[in-house]
Amino acid sequence: MKNIPVNTFIVIISLLLLPIEHACAFDLDMTVDDEIRTNYNSSKLVKDTNTDNTEILPDLPDKLKNEDKRPNNNGSNASKINNQDNITKITDLNAGTVKIHKGMIFHVTNNTKISDWQQKGTTIKFKLRTPVIKKNYNIPTGTIFTGEIIESHQPQVSCNGGLVVVRVHSMNYKGQTVPLNAYITRADNKFVFLNNIKGDRTYLKTTWQKGAWGRNMFHRMCSLTSKLGADGATLILAPFPFVYGVLCAGGNAVVSPICAFFSKGGHVSIPAGSNFNIRLLDNSYID
Repeated sequence: MKNIPVNTFIVIISLLLLPIEHACAFDLDMTVDDEIRTNYNSSKLVKDTNTDNTEILPDLPDKLKNEDKRPNNNGSNASKINNQDNITKITDLNAGTVKIHKGMIFHVTNNTKISDWQQKGTTIKFKLRTPVIKKNYNIPTGTIFTGEIIESHQPQVSCNGGLVVVRVHSMNYKGQTVPLNAYITRADNKFVFLNNIKGDRTYLKTTWQKGAWGRNMFHRMCSLTSKLGADGATLILAPFPFVYGVLCAGGNAVVSPICAFFSKGGHVSIPAGSNFNIRLLDNSYID
């Protein structure tokens, strides 16, 4: 024993006492189970649904009753608030405005004549000629669109025609004025580019008209040459009228494009009742 180290001796003693500790613990556990079986009748915790005899449980203390009556912020009241929030959100969605998507095209007719004589700021009225029927809204025939001339000028030199630019800014829908940002894409059954209603550019037409004198002179000289050539006495003079006619026609052909450049184009003049197309540039909203 003297040769056994102290640490080894302690370990051996602990191993010998370990079974004894488990046995005590087992006895203690069994004792606790016996105590529970003796003092508590677990059969009373099961409610017999086949009999009418029900056990009346004791009343709760007043303190607990008061706590049950207090509002629970995390319970029913919170659910009520959440329900109210949901109702509010649904109501907001249902009561929102109806969107008319940009790109929508309205087929209308103008109520008044449109011309490049009208000044900037002149009001132009249009009337819807075909109804617009969508899932969320219906715009009937006869709805009035109001526009304004934002730029206008009469024909200019270089055969540049007159110009009228109309911006449509509102629509009278069922008694309410609906703001719009729209422009003209078709006027009097003619395509309109960049919202510019332009008069005819007559450069080629004017050039042809300016060259009419040279062409007429050439035809006259050709006729004269034919007559001179038919008579033997004047045959020698026949080429001269022809050469003169060629010079006149050629010179006039060179000068006519230059003269046409200083001429003016056509006027813009669209009578009332003409067909127009109005296209939305941005989204619009109606109630």
